[in-house]
Amino acid sequence: MAKDAAGRACLTAHGDGSLLLLAVQPGARRTGADGLHDGALRLKLVAPPVEGKANQALVAWLAGELGCARRAVRVARGTTSRRKAVEIDLPPAEVERWLDRVLGATA
Repeated sequence: MAKDAAGRACLTAHGDGSLLLLAVQPGARRTGADGLHDGALRLKLVAPPVEGKANQALVAWLAGELGCARRAVRVARGTTSRRKAVEIDLPPAEVERWLDRVLGATA
């Protein structure tokens, strides 16, 4: 996948919004970003991968982190996979600033 202008392969523009690639680990001890892995943001979730609970927790966590409504965050691909593509109704520059904060905290 091509990197965007800021150099992050996990984030691309998608229409007026953003597309974020994730590598999700459900059933973790805590929820949070855990760096980059193979072109995706690695995310640990406390929620188990049962009956969509991990996807619901993912959407709620991302919306809270980004300060947007839950309806602005959608799992576009990978609903049953650990590799996911999430559509976010925010400009890529705004998501990029959040990524900088999150990845700076995990470095």
